Amino acid sequence: MRILHTSDWHIGRTFHGHSTLVALAEVLGALVAQVRENDVDVVIVAGDVFDSATPAASAYTLLDETLLALHETGVTVIMTSGNHDSAARLGFHSRLLRDGIHVLTDPLAIATPVTVSDEHGPVHFYGIPYLEPAIVRQHWNAADAEGVAPALRTQAQVMNHAMALVREGMTVHEGRSIAVAHCFAAGVDATVGLEREVRQGGLDMVPLASFDGPDYVALGHIHGRQQLGERVRYSGAPLHYSFGEQHKERGSWLVDLDADGLAGTRWLALPVPRRLVTLTGTLDEILSDENAAEHADDWVCAIYTDSLPQHEPMRRLRERFEFCALVQHQPESADAADETSYTQRLRAAVTDADRIEAFLEHVRAGQGASEHEAELIREVLDDRVRAEALV
Repeated sequence: MRILHTSDWHIGRTFHGHSTLVALAEVLGALVAQVRENDVDVVIVAGDVFDSATPAASAYTLLDETLLALHETGVTVIMTSGNHDSAARLGFHSRLLRDGIHVLTDPLAIATPVTVSDEHGPVHFYGIPYLEPAIVRQHWNAADAEGVAPALRTQAQVMNHAMALVREGMTVHEGRSIAVAHCFAAGVDATVGLEREVRQGGLDMVPLASFDGPDYVALGHIHGRQQLGERVRYSGAPLHYSFGEQHKERGSWLVDLDADGLAGTRWLALPVPRRLVTLTGTLDEILSDENAAEHADDWVCAIYTDSLPQHEPMRRLRERFEFCALVQHQPESADAADETSYTQRLRAAVTDADRIEAFLEHVRAGQGASEHEAELIREVLDDRVRAEALV
């Protein structure tokens, strides 16, 4: 049996205010073509199908078109919900979908697999939706005498419980097995593109040993491909959703099973509709003719290193780079000539002119008022003194 492992489509996500639907449609079209070219039997989508719990109509349209295209290839689709999805909304139409398309969003059904057979017998697919401990622990029989489930308070704990259910199912359903889950597993390289929520909150990691048992574990939640073990992998997102991901390949894992289980894996790269580049230097250097010609069609993140903030940098950049999406000011002298903290310098300031100078040096990477600016500051302060004297 041949399986294509993908995840984190995030249909409906924007890229610095720009819609990604057209680009994602192109990439998912290429994925459908790969399914045909490689005689894939099952496509796994390991969570975060949508980017929002309330996706727009256009996001549903793209999902419907993609599922229809996959269905026409004859492949079986097995999809789970992620933390960005509404499990209820994603699962609502599951009974109405065409044969061969399965949307698994119910934590109470984890031990009940979707079974697909080949010449070697059945392969059982166990779908684990994203598990929010506060929600799922009330459904599982792990409560103490007061009706509280103290053992199910973290992602690691609920995933351990879910995998125990998978192994229960494996004892009942003989044959090869695949688990599909959406979580943050221990051992992930944090440079490959983490979810926004993971960066903002703590890292609630699931131990790799939790996934013991199945022949292959298809994970979602991390946006870059990862191999945590021969049989435990992340496929990453099919599209770049941040500049931090710009050097990471986009694609899917092609997984082969034989009669004994996992026979091999191969990476299938997906096209990148528009490259992402980060340009660093002074604003004039970034705006050079050479850069403008080379990166005219790329998404551009501009990090300019001028000592002072420049006037309307985004407007000037977009005159040269139509797809400039992000501009950041990071002066090269940001840490120079400032051994005393800003707060300490304010406390030490005697006059208003001293306080203004300290503020300017703080916000302008150590560069205080110019001669002309200092003259203007003195005039304003003198005018204030004269006005106070007349009151």
